[in-house]
Amino acid sequence: MIVMSVVTALVLLALATQAGVLAVQRAFPPQGRMVEVDGAVLHVVDIGPRGSGVPIVMLHGASSNLEAMRRPLGDLLAKDHRVILIDRPGHGWSTRMRRQDSTPQIQARMIDEALRKLGIDRAVFVVHSWSGALGARIALDHPGRVAGLVMLAPVTHPWRGGVGRYNEIIATPVIGPLLAYTITLPMGYFVAEAGARSVFVPQTMPDGFVQDSATPLLLRPREFIANAYDLVTLKEAVTAQAARYGEIKAPVTIIAGEPDKTVKTGIHARPFAAMVPGAKLIVLPDLGHMVQNAVPDLVKTEIETMIGKIVPAQAAAD
Repeated sequence: MIVMSVVTALVLLALATQAGVLAVQRAFPPQGRMVEVDGAVLHVVDIGPRGSGVPIVMLHGASSNLEAMRRPLGDLLAKDHRVILIDRPGHGWSTRMRRQDSTPQIQARMIDEALRKLGIDRAVFVVHSWSGALGARIALDHPGRVAGLVMLAPVTHPWRGGVGRYNEIIATPVIGPLLAYTITLPMGYFVAEAGARSVFVPQTMPDGFVQDSATPLLLRPREFIANAYDLVTLKEAVTAQAARYGEIKAPVTIIAGEPDKTVKTGIHARPFAAMVPGAKLIVLPDLGHMVQNAVPDLVKTEIETMIGKIVPAQAAAD
């Protein structure tokens, strides 16, 4: 009787999850085009004026999608620049064939291929949080693609501890998918607001952020699992690539906050800046993790300052 009750409950939860997935996807449909690459199909939103100089590629962090970079920063930049926003493989409306394709190295290769198909030669990359490791990897493995790198509260180095027990469980074969396809979405609706609010501290989360950033897309089982794989494999990935950071030749600007509890500046941004020749580090004493939301005008100024230096340098080289 108990077994039958458990099975019935799981079936009902699975049905509720599938209904929830359909509702979420209707509420937050894709906004751009799909670009097929080896091992994935990437959702790309291309905004702003063409022919406006060096394009800007924006890459979001964990537990999010391209909308987290679009509002307000991407839209602000798109007034004067071509801006390409990409859902990382497995996130938002991007898919990936293998959940294990979770490392910055593999995702860097996919994004490089997508940009080549879009006809993007060189770009300034603006990366947040998890994608700090990804931006660094693109600069290492595909240096010709990177005109400059602007890193917002980036992950770059190994840290003490893990990434949350629930991520480790979701990334576990059998039990992880079982949970993801039954309880994650129903439970997620109750905790999404509080979880999002915590990454803004000491700033206050803007009203409507969860909806404006299409955060509920994360609760879909296939994306929740992909996100967990990204997180549980990240420490090993940055451990392997950190020794190479001195090879980065592109201009780099890093903006981070001292109170950031999600990605600690002393573990990541400061050591990274010390390793990369000529890197510019800006650390603000009252800035949390969501740099692109808290100080978009500062980020825009730093990006445009970098572009202003890149263009004359490129002209001189030509």
